[in-house]
Amino acid sequence: MVISDSRPERSAVLDARDLGSLLEALQLRGYGPVGPTIVGDAVVLRPIAGVDELPSGVGDAQEPGSYRLAPRDDGRFFGHNLGPSSAKRFLFPPVRSLWTAIRIGPQVRIEANDDPPPKIALIGLRACDLAAIAIQDRVFGREPYVDPHYQAARENALLIAVNCSQAAATCFCASMGTGPRVGGGFDLCLTELLDAGGHRFLVEAGSEKGDQVLADLPTTVATERDRRAARAESDRAQAQIQRRLDTDGLKDVLYRNAEHPYWNTVGERCLACGNCTLVCPTCFCATVEDASDLTGDRTERTRIWDSCFNLEFSYIHGGSVRTSTAARYRQWITHKLGAWIEQFGTSGCVGCGRCIAWCPVGIDITEEAGRLRSEDRAPQPVGR
Repeated sequence: MVISDSRPERSAVLDARDLGSLLEALQLRGYGPVGPTIVGDAVVLRPIAGVDELPSGVGDAQEPGSYRLAPRDDGRFFGHNLGPSSAKRFLFPPVRSLWTAIRIGPQVRIEANDDPPPKIALIGLRACDLAAIAIQDRVFGREPYVDPHYQAARENALLIAVNCSQAAATCFCASMGTGPRVGGGFDLCLTELLDAGGHRFLVEAGSEKGDQVLADLPTTVATERDRRAARAESDRAQAQIQRRLDTDGLKDVLYRNAEHPYWNTVGERCLACGNCTLVCPTCFCATVEDASDLTGDRTERTRIWDSCFNLEFSYIHGGSVRTSTAARYRQWITHKLGAWIEQFGTSGCVGCGRCIAWCPVGIDITEEAGRLRSEDRAPQPVGR
């Protein structure tokens, strides 16, 4: 998976004290700002009303099975790494009403839920998040199976990315070709700079909509010094990435080791809780449920997120197909890193590391894939 590194033509510098003007410009154009803010003990994406809700001076420490906020003394607005939420929650929400059936005498009227989604500006997306959106665009936007709800949400969303200045211990985007530097797929991209030149943002426009918003901001001309400083931020994040996933031939490794006993080893650790699929920015499994009121005159069909780790996910007449946790973990990782390529032409992983940090027992997808590769039962030549 490779994200183009072509750079937009228009860029400028926005003083950090004027960051609020970006939110004002978005609101004037009808966009509701959605950005990183602290909820409980995590940085998550939520609707925000002002700059004071951004996690200024807040960082985090992430390890397998561990996520902790940590104070920073530099006042950066985006000095944190990825939290558990992603753009998926807003473009493909956890719960979506599809239609309602209403009984009127002997007749039944079907009312489709075609209400247009609100216009939102997703602020603070990282390079891997943009790669995940590009993947979901393929999942939900390919003919002939276009999801109209996703398509409408996507068209009403303005994407504002932020270049990473540091990496978490769980990141492995570099080996997936998705980061840490933003390469494309955004309307605006911010690089937060904090050096002798002051606290400021290099702002780059990647679309006509982004260019229009940028023109509304009180910016100054970007210098070569600003651009070099922005590249240095990305270089620092790149140098900090230690994890990697070797994707060369991985699909075939997974396929030919479907019956490897190692699946039982990881299955003994896995809780089948589904945390990894919930925080994953590309997982798209869902189910539908019908619920009627007490009179039986009104029924609503709702789509909700599901997970291949749930026992009922593979239920067919006679029982579930994948009854063991080992089988369900094998299904997840084989689909994510193997079958996804055949379905959509890309891996289903962007190297964000969320599944590693938010797994209660610290299962690491890079380690599990590496372990299976090291024990690969490669085909042997047949002797005469």
